[in-house]
Amino acid sequence: MTRKVGVIGLGHVGTAIANYLIFSGATDELVLIDKNELKLNAEATDFADAAANLSAHTKIIVNDYAALADADVIVSALGNISQQNDDAKHDRFVELAFNQAAAKEVGTKIKESGFNGVLVSISNPCDVIAALFQKFSGLPENQVMGTGTLLDSARLKKTVGQALQVDPRSVTGYNLGEHGNSQFTAWSTVRVFDQPITALAAENEELDLDTLDESVRAGGYAVFHGKHYTNYGIAAAAVHLVNAILSDSHEELPVSYFHTEYGIYISSPVIISKQGIAKKIKLDLTPAEKEKLAKSAGYVKDRFTTAYAELK
Repeated sequence: MTRKVGVIGLGHVGTAIANYLIFSGATDELVLIDKNELKLNAEATDFADAAANLSAHTKIIVNDYAALADADVIVSALGNISQQNDDAKHDRFVELAFNQAAAKEVGTKIKESGFNGVLVSISNPCDVIAALFQKFSGLPENQVMGTGTLLDSARLKKTVGQALQVDPRSVTGYNLGEHGNSQFTAWSTVRVFDQPITALAAENEELDLDTLDESVRAGGYAVFHGKHYTNYGIAAAAVHLVNAILSDSHEELPVSYFHTEYGIYISSPVIISKQGIAKKIKLDLTPAEKEKLAKSAGYVKDRFTTAYAELK
């Protein structure tokens, strides 16, 4: 069966996602969409030039929303990173004005295409934009998700791994809530070689969990200040999610999805299938962590409510 993916927005991140998908042979057909036709056609030509040296064939289609009708997954990589700057207060909401309008426009075109697969949004602010995509695409809530704290949880594993000098893949656990400033590390979920991080911290005075938590939260800005955008980490997260959907893996991943109890999109772990979200995972959080999650959800919901009202 043909695997078909759409990537909308061919900036730094969208191009990195397309590159991963093509070079790994993860998809048979790839639909690339961007308003900047000169840039889009240049990227498509560059990918075509690589084709003879790759191990798998990928058919590339450009700027055709109708071609999304039978796609399995669409990734929204829309954004205007120029609105971020070194003096910004490390707040992804500076991109909201641009991306909320784009979510309405693109979400409406996706709906008109007849697409009925899974929509993955990475556009910032991730949780609000994912919620707007759900509204304007008309897709069921389980078929629309944001990458959310999938990237932040990877940063958590990296940070803890570096502190303990272990491979990040030996660390398990989650960052939860908003993909932004109100996120937090749920230390009750974190384990290293199946040992609770809280027990390791109690034995090691140099392992300061508050310092590690802040390092995880600020990780993306360390990259941004160096090159004025981030792309490889978030692209890897998006491709991980796309592959989980295409392969019907039923893998547990933290993504931004609609939480009925909060009435908004925020991140916590779910089981991913080809239909999108197959099952929601209930974590045994501490009272303090539950409070942080509710506070983060409230923060996101307030901003979504304002954005949606402006667009209706």
